Amino acid sequence: MTLLIIVIALALIFDFINGFHDAANSIATIVSTKVLSPFKAVLWAAMFNFVAFFIAKYFSGFGIANTVSKAVLEEFITLPIIFSGVLASIFWNLLTWWKGIPSSSSHTLIGGFAGAAIAAAGFTAIKLEVIIKIASFIVLAPLIGMIISILITILIMYIFKHANPHKSNLLFKKLQLVSSGLFSIGHGLNDSQKVMGIIAAALYAAYHVNGLDMGIHDIKSIPDWVAFACFGAISLGTMSGGWRIIKTMGTRITKVTPLEGVAAETAGAITLYITEILKIPVSTTHTITGSIIGVGAVKRLSAVRWGITKDLMIAWVLTIPVSALLAAAIYLLVGNALL
Repeated sequence: MTLLIIVIALALIFDFINGFHDAANSIATIVSTKVLSPFKAVLWAAMFNFVAFFIAKYFSGFGIANTVSKAVLEEFITLPIIFSGVLASIFWNLLTWWKGIPSSSSHTLIGGFAGAAIAAAGFTAIKLEVIIKIASFIVLAPLIGMIISILITILIMYIFKHANPHKSNLLFKKLQLVSSGLFSIGHGLNDSQKVMGIIAAALYAAYHVNGLDMGIHDIKSIPDWVAFACFGAISLGTMSGGWRIIKTMGTRITKVTPLEGVAAETAGAITLYITEILKIPVSTTHTITGSIIGVGAVKRLSAVRWGITKDLMIAWVLTIPVSALLAAAIYLLVGNALL
């Protein structure tokens, strides 16, 4: 029972860290364009993060949570594996936040979960097709976001080509509130469910391995309190801000205007809603980064700071293997003692 409580607590701590780590995703552009102050922006994002809970519960369901929990074969899931994976994910998230690198909380969680399972039982313990599908969106999510943002930016520029620049700027500042809200809903729908999947796996393992009946006998059956806790934790984390990453996202990739902010956030939101329908956990960080690159590229390719972008992509590629190695090391050090 003690280990289960620790695992659930660590998962919610990770969710909280994910909130302030990824707060920059949905508010970086409205902060950099001075539509809202940083404090008001994080409150705005946090509110829509929690709105996502009701959308998932009553409309879209929790398909992403089920996908995450399936990354490791059910018969190999144990509490020490989950403990090691979540602890490694927390470490990587804090390190990248400290360095101001907008890496993927999604992929560090998947990498940690899989890495600990491999250390415990070898490669037969993981569902490789699930992990490959998730990993493929390291490339696909930013690419889809970039393509959609380019199309939206071109369409907006065509529609408003004869409009008064001052009036248009004021309009797009107001529209940024809508687009950032839409993206925050997508962030909540996607990222909260990843931790739900991990907690569901922990409750399943506690029942089938340790004989603790916490109300979940099937990994697909996620209690309401788990969903509520995860969406609440990510909302509180978002309210804590993530100023180091906001600077990277809002100004260092390319200078973003209100028009471009609307295009980038709308493109990112559409991408997240598509992946929600497909039940694929993706990185909101990758999605909005691709969208910001898209709006910058419409101006001119040189408007995008490709050196910064290259560094981000290296961090993205490293996230899963590094998290897996960290989790494997933690499991080898403490896993047997926790059994």
